[in-house]
Amino acid sequence: MPAVQPNSAPRSRAFALRAIATLFAVAVLGVVAFMLTSGPERPRAALIGGAFSLQAGDGKTVSDQTLRGRPFLVYFGYTHCPDVCPTELARISDVLNQMSDKPIPALFITVDPERDTPKLMQEYVSSFNPAIIGLSGSRQAIDAAEKTFRVFARKGEPQADGDYSMDHSSIIYLMDKKGPGAVSIRRLGIPSPLRRAP
Repeated sequence: MPAVQPNSAPRSRAFALRAIATLFAVAVLGVVAFMLTSGPERPRAALIGGAFSLQAGDGKTVSDQTLRGRPFLVYFGYTHCPDVCPTELARISDVLNQMSDKPIPALFITVDPERDTPKLMQEYVSSFNPAIIGLSGSRQAIDAAEKTFRVFARKGEPQADGDYSMDHSSIIYLMDKKGPGAVSIRRLGIPSPLRRAP
């Protein structure tokens, strides 16, 4: 007598139901993931810009809050810079002169606060354009501003007479009127990402 084959229909049906349930769950998760990632674009915080507070030559504090609501230019350098900083400050001055009907604040922030006092910074930038605001502060405040704007700056090896240069990035930033931390950042001109001052 031939052996009776066990009925495998209930097993096949249970397997099919599990497979359908799994596929359905994967499809639902896929739809949810798509809806979460394809929704309206959320504003992203800028990678450059944010809170800073530094001193101008007239003793006033200039911060991200005092500039909120206006676009402004930012450039980092130092007064003993032999060529890069003067070139970029001349470029900023040209931009400001061409915008005489709609002037915007332009900040020159030192990377060398040990030598560049707020008063010296203001005297230095006034020879380029009186509308440029020279800013300095404590080493800690300058370090915080450099970090906020992702600026590279490093003190060079001191010479025999004690003088030194500063290696620093050379970028002119245009911050829009929404203020640092929530703005679009643009580069003006074609500055080198890093220029070493001899």
